Amino acid sequence: MDLVSAGLILVIAGFAIIVVSMFSGTGGGRTEVKGGGVVMIGPVPIIFGSDAKWASAAIGLAIVLILLYFLFWVV
Repeated sequence: MDLVSAGLILVIAGFAIIVVSMFSGTGGGRTEVKGGGVVMIGPVPIIFGSDAKWASAAIGLAIVLILLYFLFWVV
């Protein structure tokens, strides 16, 4: 199996998981979702989060990603 096939299978599996989770909800009740993330553009991170806890976790992730970037690409 080549990487293109593996990537295609992972994308299809992701869509299937999303569709299944949409229809197996908790009966229409409102839930609060919290999260955060990091978008790396080269070595520059763009950090976002729904509250301070998740933004702090995203900052930690950004620091790790920046260190990995400099370790593998600059050195």
